[in-house]
Amino acid sequence: MKLKHIKNLFSAAALACTLGLSSCVGDLDVTPIDPNVHMTFEQNEVFNKIYGTLGLTGQKGPSDEGDIDGIDEGTSAFFRMGWIFNELTTDEAIVNSWSDAGLSDVTACTWGASNVMSSGLYYRLTFDVTLCNFFLEQTEGAGDAETIRQRAEVRFIRALNYFYLMDFFANPPIMEKVTTEKPQQYKRADLFAHLESELKAIESDLAEPRTNTYGRVDKAAAWLLLARMYLNAEVYTGQAQWNAAHEYAQKVLNTNYTLCPTYAHLFMADNGGEYDGSSVNKAPQEVILPIYQDGDKAQSYGGSFFLIAGTHTAGMPNWGSTDGWAGPHCRQSMVEKFFPNGDAPVEADEATIIAAAGDDRAMMYSIGRTLTTGDNTAFTDGFSCTKFTNVRADGGNVADSKFTDTDIPFMRLAEAYLTLAEASMRMNNGQSTQEAVTAINALRSRAHATQQSSYTLTDVRDEWAREFWFEGRRRMDLIRFGNFGGNHTYSWDWKGGAKDGQTIQEYRNILPIPAQDLNANNNLTQNPNY
Repeated sequence: MKLKHIKNLFSAAALACTLGLSSCVGDLDVTPIDPNVHMTFEQNEVFNKIYGTLGLTGQKGPSDEGDIDGIDEGTSAFFRMGWIFNELTTDEAIVNSWSDAGLSDVTACTWGASNVMSSGLYYRLTFDVTLCNFFLEQTEGAGDAETIRQRAEVRFIRALNYFYLMDFFANPPIMEKVTTEKPQQYKRADLFAHLESELKAIESDLAEPRTNTYGRVDKAAAWLLLARMYLNAEVYTGQAQWNAAHEYAQKVLNTNYTLCPTYAHLFMADNGGEYDGSSVNKAPQEVILPIYQDGDKAQSYGGSFFLIAGTHTAGMPNWGSTDGWAGPHCRQSMVEKFFPNGDAPVEADEATIIAAAGDDRAMMYSIGRTLTTGDNTAFTDGFSCTKFTNVRADGGNVADSKFTDTDIPFMRLAEAYLTLAEASMRMNNGQSTQEAVTAINALRSRAHATQQSSYTLTDVRDEWAREFWFEGRRRMDLIRFGNFGGNHTYSWDWKGGAKDGQTIQEYRNILPIPAQDLNANNNLTQNPNY
């Protein structure tokens, strides 16, 4: 399978990266390595480990020897931690049956500076950054072409983790070397400028679009991350940069990435296409950065397995795994993105709901379910999500009956279409443009949804949900539209933990710096109101 080498990693490299860094260690139980002990730097193994941090959680597999202490290892995954805060706080997903420490405060938007989930997210991101720093220090000055390419990709992954630190925590500490010194805190706008410079600096050393090994970063990934930053620049810096968002989205659209013809194939077990031995699934032509998953050789409770098992339970159509956790399911507000008139069919399978919605993206299941989330006491309070499965489009066998092969389509071309559309309209005072219409209709055409001759910004906000629902980005979009924290008219069921919805305080657009880090590093100042 694709990750045949990813598990052959040595723990010393990961441990070395936690030496003396309060921003990475915090409440972690880490014993410093004796500096007199010689360690061999295995470049390719550490490089693999850095990519592995996107989809794995530790040194052994699904559990034991996790990277992050003080939190359930499966929960500590890069993807799962971000998903929890980007989805369960919003109008898309809700969960009622999981008792993980700190999770109820996340779903109710009442977290504090000692929340286990918030702290776990922070330490996952800072751990990953530190591992990148370790690799970059050890390879500094190397002039061979492969190392230059690897260094550029590692700098991208470091920038990606810092992007999420900036998005979630606004003013995190920054350190770009392994040292015992306490890191200095960056202001959000300063970190934005730093990441902008970093992503542009590595561009020439990255592979041309679609020429790198599957799953490795290329120039299009850097351009798409820049487009995402620019689209949210007003949130991060106070100054809108719609022109730049438009420019970099267009750069991505000008590459040889193209939309996958079948939307559902993006979320299936052979979405690696030919790399998974599938001649049917064309997802790699759209997915710019997948997070590798392999049910045999890269088992994790924090990647696609979490999302697939979490959204299914007994009685639902085959999802390709023996596990069904009856966890996250649809808020009524998410269903209404496809059925704005409240006429979503109940007691219906996925095919019936898709046909009724007239949109291939309405991959939901309502047999034995209610449209409303009601008192939110059961998994059946609300429609189920069937978007993600461990079933192959070509009908072939998967690697494991439990753990999933489905790669996470973490960055994909569709984002560039909607970024271009939104930026174009915002440059036109929020009014529809032909450019925006063409971009949005390209996605709606792929989904066999009705195309329109004009769109409003509210339409764009809702189109972000329809295209990317449950993929782990919604919070960011709601904040940009002014529809998350603060006083506004947009609400949803169980918003802020109240059945009929209530205001989320504006300061919760940003998460708190963990109390442990504040106590360990006197260079840090807590974010407002925490």
